[in-house]
Amino acid sequence: MTRAAVFGTGSWGTTFAMILAEAGTTPTLWGRRAQIVDAINETRENPEYLPGTRLPDTLRATTDPAEAMDGADFVVLAIPSQTLRGNLQVWKHHIPPGAVLVSLMKGVELGTCKRMSEVVCEVAEVPESRVAVVSGPNLVPELARRQPAAAVVACTDEEVAARLQEACHLPWFRTYTNPDVVGVELGGAVKNVIALAVGVAAGMGLGDNVRATLMTRGLAEIARLGAALGADQHTFAGLAGMGDLVATCTSPLSRNRTFGENLGRGMTMAEVVAATKQTAEGVKSCESVLELARKHDVEMPITEVVVGVVHDGMTPGEAAVLLMSRTPNPERYGV
Repeated sequence: MTRAAVFGTGSWGTTFAMILAEAGTTPTLWGRRAQIVDAINETRENPEYLPGTRLPDTLRATTDPAEAMDGADFVVLAIPSQTLRGNLQVWKHHIPPGAVLVSLMKGVELGTCKRMSEVVCEVAEVPESRVAVVSGPNLVPELARRQPAAAVVACTDEEVAARLQEACHLPWFRTYTNPDVVGVELGGAVKNVIALAVGVAAGMGLGDNVRATLMTRGLAEIARLGAALGADQHTFAGLAGMGDLVATCTSPLSRNRTFGENLGRGMTMAEVVAATKQTAEGVKSCESVLELARKHDVEMPITEVVVGVVHDGMTPGEAAVLLMSRTPNPERYGV
């Protein structure tokens, strides 16, 4: 029997635990708040993040990290990316020998510019062959209704990727393996930044031409950064690249797009943050993504204006003018 510990009772962590359970894996969901943990165990529902979604009977929850990890083959991390390092420092002593650590997080760490798998390897002191990443166009409200979707399972060890693929594969949740961890993680992290830009444009009332331009040029930014970091360029044409980008930029279910849309409508940052119940990863990661790009001399103009709007007081109108007045460059694939 395959066992998994899933850390994080937010909507994505809870939903992935549900997927694991329905695929035949036995999951234990860790949560910080006892009231949510108790509700999951007693009512088979996460009332705060997935109200109305019935959770499998084989899924149980706990506030004890040691209990959650007991006998786990997979330790799944579904917490806000900027909290990973501190939390994993506390939890790492309970990780079973040989367990695979799985990141569902889509961000780049502030200060270090490290991808989530790099943080996991460093803090947990495990080789990259024991760290896997799951990413793709996975909007949680649709998954919670068990609507068809697909995802990428990335790991440098193909056997580990295949094991995780089997542990979460369902008739309505199709998974593909990919050894390109760098590309899969960058696609997931940077698309949140581009979704903020698309959301701002939508909130300003700009049309589909602008949104298509931002998504296309945004994909070019992701590919440029990926090339500088050694990613496989084919990854960005797949589910973890274009697929995740399109879903996050176009769906009203996307937290990052919605956050940007509220900014574009004229709400202040404080007002948008107050109205946002769950983490919009792009808001913090845009700074670390831009810093990472500058370290590698990669031009990312959309990311630059997102940082300007979100953190530096630039207005959406000023951002639009800045982008459109840039010196034109030749349009080439991946440029």
